[in-house]
Amino acid sequence: MTYDPNDPRAQLSTVATALRRASPADIAAPAEYFEFSKLEPDEVTGLGTRSWSVRSQTCVVVFSNAAAGERFSRVDQPDEYVTLLISTPDQPAAHIDAVADNEHVSIVDDAVVVIPPGPSELVVTSPGVIVRIFSNQASDVVAGSRNGDAHLQQHPHAAPFRPWSAAPTGDALRVYRLADAPVDPSRFGNIFRCRTIMVNVIAADGGPRNPAKLSPHHHDDFEQLSLQIDGDYVHHIRTPWTTNLADWRGDDHCHCVSPALIVIPPPTVHTSQGVGDHRHQLIDIFCPPRLDFSSKPGWVLNHDDYPILPVEP
Repeated sequence: MTYDPNDPRAQLSTVATALRRASPADIAAPAEYFEFSKLEPDEVTGLGTRSWSVRSQTCVVVFSNAAAGERFSRVDQPDEYVTLLISTPDQPAAHIDAVADNEHVSIVDDAVVVIPPGPSELVVTSPGVIVRIFSNQASDVVAGSRNGDAHLQQHPHAAPFRPWSAAPTGDALRVYRLADAPVDPSRFGNIFRCRTIMVNVIAADGGPRNPAKLSPHHHDDFEQLSLQIDGDYVHHIRTPWTTNLADWRGDDHCHCVSPALIVIPPPTVHTSQGVGDHRHQLIDIFCPPRLDFSSKPGWVLNHDDYPILPVEP
């Protein structure tokens, strides 16, 4: 991996996570790019909530511009899922009442929220953006994704989804307000995880990224989803060569306007470059959580709720 020496990720050691290994002759899947403002929504409710649903091999991201009064209900959710409430100067996050596991919490701040399995409901009390992230075990959500045809077959380089061990204190509705996240330049972003999902809410910046300090890198066996919530980015992605010349692809340099979601398959080399003199912010999503990030002391801000434990068989 290629990182600037001042990038906290330069501290990472290689951690083997593969549950399967592809042959070097297997070509990586292509990256996928979704600019929501340029796409018709996948669902429009009677209240006017507009939602876009995009999947990867292991998870589904549902991005919604939610109307007040909207209810997002899960009757038989099979595992934990994550809700993001992240505002920008031009777009407020939704305020919600979350009800699950005999708990009722009103959330009016930017937050990462873990919703337990089973029945739950999110009621929008103030309109705005709400992002829900599900593992591929939520079959009904998977079925509603717009790019399902790209994931009908297992991608050769991507390890199958496998959840982490349960939290020692059991399933619960957990709210992590971003205002409570300490600022620490020695770690990379604001990272939270549960059994199924890891999110890294990277701090916003006020201008273009220095083109002399990009961070091209790859992941051997897990996907990265990058959610743009503010600003324009160019996503640079290179597909490694195989032994078959017919498989070779040219490099991607895809300019995307927020809000957008980019699905980055392994082992493509990738880096994202904020462009333009305005605010930029990305949220990186991994399903299941990354072991290398989790192994760095202090990087996962809710580590006490979800310590690293042996994976259940």
